[in-house]
Amino acid sequence: MTIESTNFCEPEACIADINYTSGRKLNRELISRLAACEYIREHHNLFITGATGCGKSYLAGAFGIEACKNGYSAKYIRLPDLLIALKGADPQDYLRVLKKFTKPVLLIIDEWLLLKVSEEDQHNILELLEKRTRYSSTIFCSQYQDTGWCERRGGINSPLAEAVLDRIVYNAYRIDITGIDPQHSVSMREIYGLDKTLSR
Repeated sequence: MTIESTNFCEPEACIADINYTSGRKLNRELISRLAACEYIREHHNLFITGATGCGKSYLAGAFGIEACKNGYSAKYIRLPDLLIALKGADPQDYLRVLKKFTKPVLLIIDEWLLLKVSEEDQHNILELLEKRTRYSSTIFCSQYQDTGWCERRGGINSPLAEAVLDRIVYNAYRIDITGIDPQHSVSMREIYGLDKTLSR
């Protein structure tokens, strides 16, 4: 699978270009280990969490490109788009659409649980992750740490929420991107955005 065919949000992302000096707490050793794709060979997942603009999508894209370089198939999608695709499929096409997201060895799901999901969406998420469990790896990019995911999926009384978390939490690495000084943290989009002097 070519890197171009994965439709990454950050197609130019590169492990070597990760910014470790921007005031974010990043574990360089862990990132290097993950870039070697051992987690994919072990069928483990990865949670990348942090505030908007902290670089979650870039980091996930860099891991995805490394996966492609190592011969693994990879696909990127936003959770809202994934749920629309599954919900919009008629019964005859549902399994075909589902296979589109179960087949890649590495699936990157961005904006994970940014919005609360319906019961139908929860069923679709469970079906997808059940088929990927033990056979593949998934990267989840979220503004919320996994301790808050259950509430956003219906609370502790939701058996669907518990079933989903049971399939993804216990075999996952975690990268929580936080600022050294959260009160004065700067978005990575601001750091790498258009030069203000050129936009006037």
